[in-house]
Amino acid sequence: MNEAKQYVRLDEHGAMRIGHSRVMLDSIVAGFEQSHSPETLQQQYPTLSLEEVYRAIAYYLAHTDQVHTYLKRQDELWAAWRTKSATRSSPVVQRLRALWTSEAPTH
Repeated sequence: MNEAKQYVRLDEHGAMRIGHSRVMLDSIVAGFEQSHSPETLQQQYPTLSLEEVYRAIAYYLAHTDQVHTYLKRQDELWAAWRTKSATRSSPVVQRLRALWTSEAPTH
């Protein structure tokens, strides 16, 4: 008996991925909402089969509320990450900024 294919899964970080790929459901939903065809989406993400793209879209259409809740949570996580990154510069960025200000010409 064939094992049922899993078209959308949660990865170890809680991100929804398509099949066994690293392609996030977010990407397919965004393209679908921008009226890209499944064939175009499959060309943009060649690690996915056309079947996986169609199944991801079907999953989205069958679970719209859940997916929108997930997407909102993803947006919040990215916003928090951007805020955290903006407040903490890496040592390399700090050195480059120090070099830039020390070598900036004065007029």
